[in-house]
This record gives sequence, C-alpha cells and structure tokens, in this order.
Amino acid sequence: MARTGSARAAALSIALMSTAALAEVEFHMSTDRTKVGTEDTFRVQIVVGNAPNDALVQFPKTDDFEVLGRSESTEMGFSVGPGGAGVIKQVKKYTLTLRANRVGKLTLPPATLKSPTTTLSTEALSIEVAKGRLAPDRPPQPQHNPFAPFGIPGFPGADDEELTPLDPFSQQDIPPNEADLFLRASVDKPEPVVGEQVTYTLYIYSRVDVSSVNSPTMPKFDGFWSQDLKTSATLAPEQRLVGGVPYRAFLLRQKAVFPMRPGEYTLSAPEAEITTGFLFAGRAVKKKGNELTIKVKPLPAGVNTSNVGQWRLSTDVTQTEVNLGEPVQLRVIAEGRGNLQALELPKPEVPTGLRAFDPQTTEKASSAQGRLGGSRVVEYVLMPQQTGTFTIPGLTLDFYDPDAKRFEHARTDPITLTVKGATGAVPIAPQAAPLTTDGPKNELTAGGLKPLRHTARFSTPRAPLWQRPFFAPLALAPLVLALGLAIVGGVRRRLAQEDEPSRQRRQAKAARKRLAQAEHVLAEGSTEAFYGEVDKALRGFLEAKLGQAVAGLTRPQLDELMKGRRVKEQVRTRALAVFETCDMGRFAPGMGDAAARQRALDDAAKAMEGWS
Repeated sequence: MARTGSARAAALSIALMSTAALAEVEFHMSTDRTKVGTEDTFRVQIVVGNAPNDALVQFPKTDDFEVLGRSESTEMGFSVGPGGAGVIKQVKKYTLTLRANRVGKLTLPPATLKSPTTTLSTEALSIEVAKGRLAPDRPPQPQHNPFAPFGIPGFPGADDEELTPLDPFSQQDIPPNEADLFLRASVDKPEPVVGEQVTYTLYIYSRVDVSSVNSPTMPKFDGFWSQDLKTSATLAPEQRLVGGVPYRAFLLRQKAVFPMRPGEYTLSAPEAEITTGFLFAGRAVKKKGNELTIKVKPLPAGVNTSNVGQWRLSTDVTQTEVNLGEPVQLRVIAEGRGNLQALELPKPEVPTGLRAFDPQTTEKASSAQGRLGGSRVVEYVLMPQQTGTFTIPGLTLDFYDPDAKRFEHARTDPITLTVKGATGAVPIAPQAAPLTTDGPKNELTAGGLKPLRHTARFSTPRAPLWQRPFFAPLALAPLVLALGLAIVGGVRRRLAQEDEPSRQRRQAKAARKRLAQAEHVLAEGSTEAFYGEVDKALRGFLEAKLGQAVAGLTRPQLDELMKGRRVKEQVRTRALAVFETCDMGRFAPGMGDAAARQRALDDAAKAMEGWS
C-alpha cells in the first residue's frame, strides 16, 4: 500500500547514500543466557556491521549444541562523522536458537567472517549447562517488518503493524534429535472436573516439506466419552513458534473428551507415518508423539447432579385451551454447551385428569469455537380425560458450571391448561346410569370416555411346541445329517490319502508301462520317437525311486544325485549308458536299425529290474 511521504523519503535516502562514507567493520557474538538447562533453549546473536560485499559469515560448529532455528535481519543507519562527513552504517544480525546436548561447562566456538582481504573472529562463549529446565522460555519478541530497513517514518513499511508470532505454542518443548519433524499432542485443561470438556489436539510440527500422512494411531481415551471436533482431510500449514523456533504446524485431529470418573489418567502417545518430500524424492518416517496426563477432579461437595456445562431450559405447549379429547403437545427444550449425551432432563409432573404418553426425543449436536454442545427436545403428548383447569408445575434443571465454578439452576414457569367440554355435547348427570350392553359402545361424552366393554372367549391352551411328539425328531434331524456327512467325508479323505512309498510304486509302474509303449514305437520304425520314449520312461522311473525331479539334469549331475541316495554302481552305470544311447540314437546316424533299438530297450528294462 502506498503511503504519503514515501517518494520523498526514498529520494532523501538515495541522496544520503551517495554522499556518505562507509564506517569500520564491526563483528561480535553474544548470548542471552550463560547458564541453561538441557531442556532450555537460548539465543546467540552474531552482529556484522559494514562487512564487505563478498564477506562470508561462518557460524560456530560443535556437537555440544543443537541448532534449532536461525533468523536474519538487516538494519541501516546514518550519522554525521568528524568534519561533517556522512557515515552510513549497515548492520546484519544473525540470531541462532540453540539447545545443549550434554551437561557441563561447555564452550561455543567463535564465529568467523571471511573475505578475500581479511578474516575476523569473535570471542568464544562459555555456557554452563545443568540437567533439566532452569527457567521457562521467554515469550517471543515481536519481529519488525523486514520491509522497513531504515526505521524512518515515511519509508515503505516503516509504519506497518509489527509481525508478532502466535504465542500459545511457544512454551512447548522440541523433542531431542527431532528438531525438524515431530508430533505433539496437547490438552487445553489438564485438571478438569468430572463431565467437563477437555479438547485434545494433535499437530505435526515440521521444518521440512510434508506431502502426506497415514491415519494416525490415537489414544483409546479409556474413562472418557469422546467425539471428533476436527479431522483434517488436507494438510494446511499454520505458522507456529515452538521454543522461539518457527515451525509449520499441520492439524491432524481435534477431539472433545469428557471424563466420566475422577482419577489420574495417562493418554498413550499417538503415532503416525509421515511422508516428507514430493514425488520420487518422498521418504516415509514413523513418528511417535508424547504421552499426556489428565487429573480429573470430582464435582464439588453439595452438587447433587451429574449435569456439567452451561444450559438453558424452556417449555411450551401447542395450546392452553382445548376441548375434551383433543391432544396437547408439551415440549421440554434444553440448549447449551456440554456433553449432550450425558444430560439428564427433569420430567414434567402431569396432574390427574391428563394422560401423558411416552415422549419422543430429538437431539441436534453442534460445536462453536471448539466447544461441544447442542439441543435436546423432549415432546410429550397429553390427552385430557376430563374437563377443568390443570396446572403443570415448572421444571428445574440443575447443573455445575465449570467456567464459573458454581452450582447453577435453570427454571421454567408453570403452565396452565384449560379443558372444555366438546362442542355440542350433552352434559351428563353427576350419577351415571348403570352400564348396559345395549346402545353405542365407547361413547365420547362431556363426562369423558366410558369404560371399554367386550366379550371374551376362553379355551384350553394347546401344548407348547417342544412338548409335541414330532419336535424331538425334527430337532435332532440336522445334527444326525451333519454327523453322517462328516463320517462320509472322513472315509473318502482316508481312502484318498496316499503315502510316499505308494506314490513311488505307482510312478515306477507308470514308467514301466511307458517303456512297454516304446516297444510299439519300435515296431512302427520311428527312430527319434522310439529313443525319446525310452529316455522319458527311464527318467520317470528314476524320479519315482529318487523322490526328486530329474528332468533337465546332466548325466554327471544325475550320477551325483544317485550316489547321494546310495544307488549301486552297476545300476548307475547301466542307467547312464541308456541315456547316452538314447542321445546318440536321436542324433547319430546308424542307430536306427532294429538290433540297436532292441538293445537300448533291453538295457532300459535291465536298469529298472536291477534297481529293485
């Protein structure tokens, strides 16, 4: 936004800078605390004044301290030096937020300012570190707008509102070794009373890019009644300060929990799998949050109700003057904040002469500014039974207000209801005539409803179903059928089972049968097909005897396998000779005569017989 005087001030600045000389270089380092705890954060400020343009600041490097955050600001000022010469001073301030990693008297190394012409160093800082927390973190100081570099009114941004970081999260601790990404759960009321709302919030705090989060594992909230307030479907970052360090905070869950009993409860640490980075550079890390302890106090003495919150009570009726026999609707309405599910409403006292039917209840939950509440409407239907004037007493709703810390009452006014006779009805005498069976029944007159009259018939009840003859066989039939099917299935499975020796004998028999089929091929005169059948038959026989597939094995491999199974050397030699003959018969000339094929068939048969 443009401001009056901005152009004039800018021109003045240019003029000053064009005629001024630079001041001497200034370089030093300081800290706001010299004695800290291992859970405290402290700040170190490095000031560089009028450094050359090509100068580079090197920050202290040490394993004794963890750098949690860093900020940078630039200031410029103008002064008149000796002889009336103008001097411009440019100052850069680097602020480091640190935390000690161990206990003892530690030394923070000096910072260094390097340029092509010179090298400057600050003095080292001595920090005494104790275990735990020595002092609470100071509230973060307002950060000046970086667009007001000179601090002179009239320059753009000089009179802008100061940028003040949000403070509610500044007192939280940064977990050790997780300064860049961590989970943090918090509650707004660590010591509530029974029935008071406690808001449980789970955030991700990050200084790296977060692309997605799997469904976090939440505490079970045993001893609490809980309901979701906010569940984030997308990751929307908010700027937060934790221990003075800026973070992007992502809300994961916010729940309203209501303690049901007094006592001390520990909420387990939540967990979540967080993916950092984007696309192919993403990396999934599993993070665990912090446990929380909630001390639930009982309601103050003298409070004789379990209702907690802020509630209003009202009643209304559809009409206050009705004719006899016309229904009237009475509504009891409660509205406010608190646990609507646990709210107990008073019941109206219905006077004699009015009949109340079972009520119908409707509820509508709502939340505003993180507080759960809503409304409940209980609707009664009242039926006048006689004429006259009736008064329904007012109702009182007792509850405890945890904000005001006192016992409260919400009351309603009494309701007067006038019941008149039906229009055109004939008044009845005070003494009713004896009841007869003649004439109309269930007649509605000015005196009310006459009693119902009906004729009843009585008969001997039949015997119960389980005492009838057919019940026992019918009930046992499914059990008998299931038992029979189980027996039949067991027998079939037993018959279908085959042990390993039986399987091997069956495979060996099939191999001999295949060798017999090779004799038919021998008669047909196909040399290649004949030797192929002999080879397959012998390999099938070996697979059955060795209990292992031999297809694809070379002859040396097959020989080693048979040696391992302690097969006789004579049998091994004959079997390998048959395989070699089959290979020659399929690819070498002169092996197609009938005598050669018969020898191969005899050798294969002898190899099988010699095995047994």
